[in-house]
Amino acid sequence: MAFWLAAAALFHLLGIFSAVHAVMHGRTSQGTIAWVMGLTMVPYVAVPMYWILGSSRFHGYITARYGKDEWVREKLDVILGPLKPHALTLPKRSKAAEAAQKLADLPFLGGNRVELLIDGEQMFSSLLNGIDAAEHYILFQFYIINDDLIGREVRSRLVARAKEGVLVHFLYDEIGSYSLGTDYLNDLRAAGVEVYPFHTRKGRGNRFQINFRNHRKVMVADGKSAWIGGMNIGDEYLGRNAKIGNWRDTHMKITGPAALAVQISFVEDWFWAADEIVPSLIWEPVPAKEDVPVLIVPSGPADPVETAALMFHHAINLAQKRLWIASPYFVPDDAIIAALRLAALRGVDVRILIPDRGDNRLVDWSAWSYCEQLHHAGIGFFRYTDGFLHEKVMLIDDEVASVGTANFDNRSFRLNFEITGIITDHTFASDVEKMFERDFVCARKMRDGDFTKRTFLSRLLSRLSRLLAPIQ
Repeated sequence: MAFWLAAAALFHLLGIFSAVHAVMHGRTSQGTIAWVMGLTMVPYVAVPMYWILGSSRFHGYITARYGKDEWVREKLDVILGPLKPHALTLPKRSKAAEAAQKLADLPFLGGNRVELLIDGEQMFSSLLNGIDAAEHYILFQFYIINDDLIGREVRSRLVARAKEGVLVHFLYDEIGSYSLGTDYLNDLRAAGVEVYPFHTRKGRGNRFQINFRNHRKVMVADGKSAWIGGMNIGDEYLGRNAKIGNWRDTHMKITGPAALAVQISFVEDWFWAADEIVPSLIWEPVPAKEDVPVLIVPSGPADPVETAALMFHHAINLAQKRLWIASPYFVPDDAIIAALRLAALRGVDVRILIPDRGDNRLVDWSAWSYCEQLHHAGIGFFRYTDGFLHEKVMLIDDEVASVGTANFDNRSFRLNFEITGIITDHTFASDVEKMFERDFVCARKMRDGDFTKRTFLSRLLSRLSRLLAPIQ
């Protein structure tokens, strides 16, 4: 009995200590209140959960931009030097673009060609061709890599290029790619491919953390071309999973100086994983024939500010005519909800495209409560019915569009390492508009009846799930 009393006292002391830590370090009042209540009322359950899931900052991530190491900063000065001539001179009144650049900590770059890649066939055809065409090196980073048909095809192409003397650096998230076997990785290493997991549990302060993810999905070839978007490496992204069916997703290929901005993001992640700057990279920009302005926005829990959340908030506030958003997960925070409601009040055509059938029950339940709240504010919600919608795309008015890896949820806002490409070009925005219009044809708009006909149990589950929004 004395042992159990001592153990109970210890848990309550740890609960109080953890609650103080949550108050001092929590990023949102919503999440902090939830943790404090749990830690003080049920510390036996909440204390272990907090130290596994509760951290809001990724400690120890030393990057080229935020690191304290002098030689890393010197390296970045050398890297950014050749990009300066391609940085766009912003109009004096373009405070919006200036704010976006400060968030990205990178400049808008001109001289690019941007190609929209719709669904798996286009994306994997482009990606595999990019691997085959690379002459010097390939930087390959994906959140999920499966050992299936397309995964093995990618591996065989990378192995072949490595054997031909092309340098290949392969980075994966060990949680997202937990099912990736050692045989797959050993085959790459045997061919001379440099392979590392991102190591979200690396460092003294992260040993028990499993809540952070490197959710980026990028490839860079020779510093000339880069691929960014929603698709991982797996057969389901080609519609080959019978349970999921059609997989609706979007990627893009960037050719030009902005590919080097994507390369910087990879170099930072590689530096964390391997404790080295990737050697022998090309940093001299090669402009494309087109001149599309592109801003690359890397974001993550090591940033000094909440880059992804502020990026979405900034985009919503900019919209004057139209704001169309596609995301598989819709779990916004209070600030985003307020910004969306204000956009609707000033007459902006706000539409949110989400899956009709999601792959995460908890997130689906949460999303219902947000949809109901914002539906009554005049925001249109469209549920995609032709399979699973996984794209992360945004269209603002007639000239600004974004494609990236960030979902419209708290996890992407604060817990994941993400990357987004923002394009300010009327032709590209027009292509995105046409893509959205095709998606809306395959979606049903939510009506009042969708909410009024729900059972009490369904509404209760939605409200309870919403309490866990900070970690979804």
